[in-house]
Amino acid sequence: MTLLHTVLALVLSWTGLSSVLYIFSTGLFTVVALWTARLLLRHAWYTHKLSCFSKPQTRSWLLGHLGKMQSTEEGLQRVDDLVQTYKHSCCWFLGPFYHLVRLFHPDYVKPLLMAPASITVKDELIYHHLQPWLGNSVLISNGEVWSRKRRLLTPAFHFDILKSYIAVFNSSAKTMHDKWCRLVAEGKTNLEMFDHVTLMTLDSLLKCAFSYDSNCQQSSSEYVSAIVELSDLIIERREKNILHHWDWIYWKTRQGERFKQALNTVHRFTRDVVEKRRTLLNQQRETEAQSEIAPTAQKRKDFVDILLLTKDEDGQGLTDEEMQAEANTFMFAGHDTTASAICWTLYNLARHEHYQEKCRQEVMDLIEGRDGQEIQWEDLSNLPFTTMCIKESLRLHSPVQAVTRSYTQDMVLPGNRTVPAGTICLVSIYGTHHNPTVWTNPHEYDPQRFDPSNKKSQTSHAFIPFSSGPRNCIGQKFAMVELRVVVALTLLRFRLTPGVNPELGSSRVRRLPQLVLRAEGGLWLQLEPLNTIYVDAH
Repeated sequence: MTLLHTVLALVLSWTGLSSVLYIFSTGLFTVVALWTARLLLRHAWYTHKLSCFSKPQTRSWLLGHLGKMQSTEEGLQRVDDLVQTYKHSCCWFLGPFYHLVRLFHPDYVKPLLMAPASITVKDELIYHHLQPWLGNSVLISNGEVWSRKRRLLTPAFHFDILKSYIAVFNSSAKTMHDKWCRLVAEGKTNLEMFDHVTLMTLDSLLKCAFSYDSNCQQSSSEYVSAIVELSDLIIERREKNILHHWDWIYWKTRQGERFKQALNTVHRFTRDVVEKRRTLLNQQRETEAQSEIAPTAQKRKDFVDILLLTKDEDGQGLTDEEMQAEANTFMFAGHDTTASAICWTLYNLARHEHYQEKCRQEVMDLIEGRDGQEIQWEDLSNLPFTTMCIKESLRLHSPVQAVTRSYTQDMVLPGNRTVPAGTICLVSIYGTHHNPTVWTNPHEYDPQRFDPSNKKSQTSHAFIPFSSGPRNCIGQKFAMVELRVVVALTLLRFRLTPGVNPELGSSRVRRLPQLVLRAEGGLWLQLEPLNTIYVDAH
């Protein structure tokens, strides 16, 4: 038992002395020893099976690569080193607990992302932590449950629905720009983008999802604060302590208690909205059934309305619990990712004045002769260069750095490599987007990469900001519409230049990969209002 005791001590060292003493004092040593032996056998099996992949140097045979990848600027540079060294893939072990294959080349990414949804599983490494918040939603569920929900949700992202949201995007962007003008008038020209843009995307999502005007851009909101806290706590849980990955430990911590409190706030809000809207819909149906008068024109349908009305082939709709899960997922997946994409696009254009001016001229030409400053649905297809700049920003600063998958069967990859069933496949969006064997000068911002004339030369799955295949991002069209509207209106109203980060005392930006890509100490830009009429009117 000497070796087993040694191994056990290593494994338990992460829990701290008090946890070790607790285990011994309650007589659970034998159970833990058996669990440890099983863990080590499993670790040895995966180590052998993944030997067909190159393996970067580990901390030890037991710890593997635990702690070697940090969510920092240096962590992203470490990914660059992996891509430079291994070209397409490598294996990665987080202690004896998680066994991964990291992939960062289109030829290796494609067969995994394009695999049938029936054999694709959202693994527990990342998605398990979201389940208390998002339930068994389309983001997390698998198999037939996922397939049914995907079919039911697809109508919510139809072009006809997206058209009705464009007025919301215009309105929320205008609220943010009005606030910027007031701050600039007070002499505050150096602004942190994430704070403002995240509130703006939350504002627009609340209107699109629930027809709820939170006024969160102007005053605090308990619901919005709870969403921000949940996002922060998920990051902390995933990155700060690997033992917090296990529920039976996490829910006993102070962070776990805070998570539950914020979760109650979010779930209570969503539950109330769904219940009230279902009651109202039922009342409208009863009134229309009893009346011979044709139904009156209804308000614009929001996300919850569409979920209430959608039915599957058997005539069954979503339960209240399922609706709450999908509405929460829409809010979670839609606000932070889009905010990150907008902020980094504005940052890249601030750093490249000639591209910024070309985009601005494109928008000015589009709205010339109009009374108001709003982007209309028909305008979106007439912003080709602005769209190219947005796509290049999504490549260079993709909001989501990686997606993870596992599979119910072995997956064959190029080079006679096989990923055994159950292995976590970490598809590195960042690595693929910055792979020098795929992109020339991958760290440079060059919108011409996305000129339609260059599209034929672009390798399939070289550009995957919204993932790809059957389990791609269902809201990507929604995000691209909001991106184009907000970026176009911002450039129309403001000139952007790099700002100064007060924490760093310079305009230098250090990337911060969390749930989405952010920047250490925020992303700061200098704003100069351009439209005198717009400024004077507000």
